[in-house]
Amino acid sequence: MSEFFLSGWFLIALVAGVLIWGVVIYNRLVALRQRADEGWSGIDVQLKRRSNLIPNLIETVRGYMDHEKGILEKVTQMRARCIAAQGEAPAERVAAEREMSSALMQFFATAENYPDLKASTNFINLQDELSELENHIQMARRYFNGTVRELNTAVQSFPGNLIANKFGFTTRDYYEIDDPASRDLPGVKFS
Repeated sequence: MSEFFLSGWFLIALVAGVLIWGVVIYNRLVALRQRADEGWSGIDVQLKRRSNLIPNLIETVRGYMDHEKGILEKVTQMRARCIAAQGEAPAERVAAEREMSSALMQFFATAENYPDLKASTNFINLQDELSELENHIQMARRYFNGTVRELNTAVQSFPGNLIANKFGFTTRDYYEIDDPASRDLPGVKFS
């Protein structure tokens, strides 16, 4: 009888251990998902701030760049696309923001041709503010990608994948930026 009694307790302890293990893994997955959501929220805030800064930038340069209307229109269109993509999935939002970054790079490259514009205090302040925003976006992107890496690892690795599959936890995409400027960096040669 005592052997039956001990095996019963062992079975109860084993089931309790498995349940506790499942709850711990589930709670970790929930925490990682929340951190990834928080990371995306941080990116979203900075991207909205950048979109809100664009009209001020356009107004400041409009008088200087009258014959560059195509570039101004492109930046305006990309801003509208970014605003429209705010409710979309992260992949669509990232695509829109990449196009915005490309349009802004073209915009600032063109602005280099206007010395009076480059000397304008308003333009310099807006350019500095945009540069600071880009740094904040970069920091938020790093945080988001780190939390996504942790979540993806937990969702894909054993034994967490058993709980993740059962309760619908999925992997997320990283927020990667294809920076055209970094693709074609000029070589440096010392003679």
